[in-house]
Amino acid sequence: MEVVGTIFLKDKKILIDKPRKRPTYQMIGGKIEKGETPLEAAIRECHEELGTEAIFDNSLFELIMEFDEIATSDGITPIHFYVFKYNGCLEGKLNISDEIEKFKWYNSTDGIDILSNTLKNEVVPYCLKKGLIK
Repeated sequence: MEVVGTIFLKDKKILIDKPRKRPTYQMIGGKIEKGETPLEAAIRECHEELGTEAIFDNSLFELIMEFDEIATSDGITPIHFYVFKYNGCLEGKLNISDEIEKFKWYNSTDGIDILSNTLKNEVVPYCLKKGLIK
């Protein structure tokens, strides 16, 4: 399965969301649909998960990493993950939805117990190494 995630940064923190059906926070993102490029999927997922009042520029997405991992949701499904970084400031308001329970601006002092495997094993260590988050 191919999936995407997008890193939004503010004040050395990364934006993550908590789906209603999962115990951990995840990246803004989801599955790539048939016929979509990874970039198209990342932009679509951002619109779906952040809500209609979130404002971002589609031209400011940059692919920064790819990796293979096992899905946190079931612990067995192999996934190929594309991670984009948004090179701008997220504007507007974030809206919770039927899918998303809450948002959090995360830094490493929040601990790793609340994070999906993707965040815990790949994305947060990358962000710390690159100095993107504290």
